[in-house]
Amino acid sequence: MPKFKFSSYWIYGGVILAIFAIQFFSSGDLASKSISKNKFDEILLDNDIKEIVVINRDVAQIYLTKDALKKQKHKKFTSSTFYRPGSPVYEYNFGDQRTFEQSVTDAKEKRKLIVDIDNREQTSIFDAILGILPFIILIAIWLFFMKRMSGGGAGSGGGGQIFSIGKSKAKLFDKDTKVKTTFENVAGLEGAKEEVQEIVDFLKSPEKYTSLGGKIPKGALLVGPPGTGKTLLAKAVAGEAGVPFFSLSGSDFVEMFVGVGASRVRDLFKQAQQKSPSIIFIDEIDAIGRARGKNSMTGGNDERENTLNQLLTEMDGFGTDTNVIVIAATNRADVLDKALMRAGRFDRQIYVDLPDIRERQEIFEVHIKPLKLSDDVNVEFLAQQTPGFSGADIANMCNEAALIAARQGKKAIHHQDFLDAVDRIVGGLEKKKKRITPKEKKVIAFHEAGHATVSWMLEHAAPLVKVTIVPRGQSLGAAWYLPAERLIVQTEQMLDEMCATLGGRAAEKIIFNKISTGALSDLEKVTKQARAMVTVYGLNDEVGNITYYDSSGNDAFVKPYSEETGKKIDKEISKMIEIQYQRAIDLLSNNKEKLTVLAELLLEKEVIFKDDLQKIFGKRPFEELDTEVNQEEAIEELPAEGNVTES
Repeated sequence: MPKFKFSSYWIYGGVILAIFAIQFFSSGDLASKSISKNKFDEILLDNDIKEIVVINRDVAQIYLTKDALKKQKHKKFTSSTFYRPGSPVYEYNFGDQRTFEQSVTDAKEKRKLIVDIDNREQTSIFDAILGILPFIILIAIWLFFMKRMSGGGAGSGGGGQIFSIGKSKAKLFDKDTKVKTTFENVAGLEGAKEEVQEIVDFLKSPEKYTSLGGKIPKGALLVGPPGTGKTLLAKAVAGEAGVPFFSLSGSDFVEMFVGVGASRVRDLFKQAQQKSPSIIFIDEIDAIGRARGKNSMTGGNDERENTLNQLLTEMDGFGTDTNVIVIAATNRADVLDKALMRAGRFDRQIYVDLPDIRERQEIFEVHIKPLKLSDDVNVEFLAQQTPGFSGADIANMCNEAALIAARQGKKAIHHQDFLDAVDRIVGGLEKKKKRITPKEKKVIAFHEAGHATVSWMLEHAAPLVKVTIVPRGQSLGAAWYLPAERLIVQTEQMLDEMCATLGGRAAEKIIFNKISTGALSDLEKVTKQARAMVTVYGLNDEVGNITYYDSSGNDAFVKPYSEETGKKIDKEISKMIEIQYQRAIDLLSNNKEKLTVLAELLLEKEVIFKDDLQKIFGKRPFEELDTEVNQEEAIEELPAEGNVTES
């Protein structure tokens, strides 16, 4: 049985029903029978009419005498359920009032009748409602939109009314509403955890730091790619701090009304100061923290800029000595205003990077705890198979593996389910029913075999994991590799990767002496790599040690080089790609027989693994070099490569 819930709308409904009921039962019109002119003349001449009441100069209500009410011809109307004594029995729509009254007066004089005529103005409650209905509808619509814009509910303060629209929308977590997430739930991110743990310690025992003359930091900015755990870290701070924690998003300050954003900032810091020491967490701060004066199309009064100005004042202005720490998160730190980033506001920038292999293993350990696993699951191997995965990607992968196992009716999640989940996330949904002609399938097999062969023969190419010609997502075939997690990349490593990428088209050229459109994604990848080598990293001898990359993003619409240099760049990019293409052709020509065996095996099995390649080619013709020490030495001298790509 569903629970009974009282709603205030029921009161409105009851009032409306009561109005209708009163009108319904109090109206004499319900008992009145409409009559024709002949019938009216008949009743009038019989002297049965006691009184005629003309309503609004339009309708005549006929009241009968006591003797007339006893007559049989009138009893069928007076015995009606709705008729009440003293109500009119008949109604007569007479048309022109002057003619009607004259005819009644003439009849009175000729027949000496006792009938009286009275004129009344009468307004129905329905007419009154219809008169004000448009205004009621407009007011209801206005109230509805005001309630929606003010956020509705209790979160906006004061029941979401228009008068509380300037109140902060922050959710408060304190001793009454504890957050269960702690630092134990945050795997990896050791450096970031250490920073935010120190912030928690500031608030728990501030005298430990202020006794030496130090000041508690005003704010910390969590920066990093999406899904790396910035919001999770903030939740852990809320769970560990033991102080009031205000959480909201940057978009919660944005409103269509002028001045609302700044008002909400003031209200937020006022609440935080009242509960000092406290923490404010602003997720996606780039929604209000973008650099001022850029791309402003709204003239001098930009609401977002007003909100940012108020935030700057609250974080470091006059009278900001209270123990309120602001933690913010964004993946767009490059667009934030410089005034927001300076020391004294966000004193610390904590970079939350993609996890390395050790951190991925720790993240896997957290996410597989609630899962029912088979004994064959190898977490260390899964961490190796997921380079570039963020914490959110790993959580999604674990969930996808559970769904795959459940779909197949298994009682536990096996290792293969996790591998299938990786394929599903990276490559897309498998499409076994997609129609491919035998000729096309053969071309695809040799294309993928070409990638596998060239990557096997090159020292710096990523080691192969498996090759498949089963259509998946938008691709007709795919080769899975395990790229090394390098902090810097050398020229030879990038050239080997380009050569392996072009191995598919080279195989088509050698076997069929024709090329197809299937290499589109390969060509896009190598073109971007070659352009980055020439214009970003300065790895081309002809162009030299010059970069045309601007990290501030100010060169979006301007070429930072001349037309002559542009021609040289295009020439060097084309030359670099063609050299690697010819290199791939030479490698495959020397191993044509093994390439054919691999392609035929791929046509037979549709999926082959690293072990199958070892049976055909033997061990790779070189041993993997242990470069960890060399890389550590290089890091001391050179900056990290980062995630710069040329678009």
